[in-house]
Amino acid sequence: MSGGTPVGVPEVVHAAALCAGAAAWLVVVARSQRLRRARVLFVAGLTDAALRKGWEHGVSRCRVWLRGRREWLCLPVALVLAALGESVLPVIAGLVAVPLVRRWLRGRELRKDLERRADGVVDLCGAVVGELRAGQEPGRALLVAVQSTGAMGAAGAGVSAAARFGGDVPTALGQAACEPGLEGLAGVAACWRVAADGGAGLAAGLDRLEGALRAERCRREELRAQLAGAWSTVVVLALLPVLGIGLGSALGADPLRVLLHSTAGLACLVMGGLLEAAGIVWAARIVRKAEAA
Repeated sequence: MSGGTPVGVPEVVHAAALCAGAAAWLVVVARSQRLRRARVLFVAGLTDAALRKGWEHGVSRCRVWLRGRREWLCLPVALVLAALGESVLPVIAGLVAVPLVRRWLRGRELRKDLERRADGVVDLCGAVVGELRAGQEPGRALLVAVQSTGAMGAAGAGVSAAARFGGDVPTALGQAACEPGLEGLAGVAACWRVAADGGAGLAAGLDRLEGALRAERCRREELRAQLAGAWSTVVVLALLPVLGIGLGSALGADPLRVLLHSTAGLACLVMGGLLEAAGIVWAARIVRKAEAA
């Protein structure tokens, strides 16, 4: 190798050490990157699962809490309106609306409970007829039907006791029929009394009673379906002022400031609220009378 500079041992050692260090550094960096990537993926997946589980748990707890307190949703709506209108009047209106909405919700739940009880009486008649045709004795058939359907709730204790210990079953049924929603038990008591006194077939009488109660339920459901349009009209009329305020806000008129921060606006708001309430009550009474008729 003429004309070249000879390479000594120290240079070779230094180069080899540099290459070894670079290789080691690359291995360590690659490994750390793989660990970091795996850790990120694992932790991200774990975080997503934990967040999803926490979200579902929070939603379920909110549903449980709101199940009997739905009227308190008026307050968040009132707070939003108060923030938009920069006034405390929507908060006061929300506080006033809470007991009114609670009363309306309880009335609706009461009506649903009465309908469930009435449907339970129909199921009770069908269960008793089935047990009688299967060869059970009347008392045993009634006891099994009461326990299987749970139609009478707390009122079924007296009927079950009378059927189990040979008591006066028609009287117990008549007393249970005094409970709201269980009026159909009066027909069961009459069928039981006629079958005990005259020897008529109890299964045949209860079968006819079940058919009559089912026909009444079908008429009630048909009437409710026919009145669904009227109720929809009531709801639309009730929401028209809200839509008007939203349309005014979209056009830049700022109706909330006019209604909440001026004398004429407050007067219009009070008169409009009273007329709105009167219209809703009037329309609801019309529909209720048609449903009752």
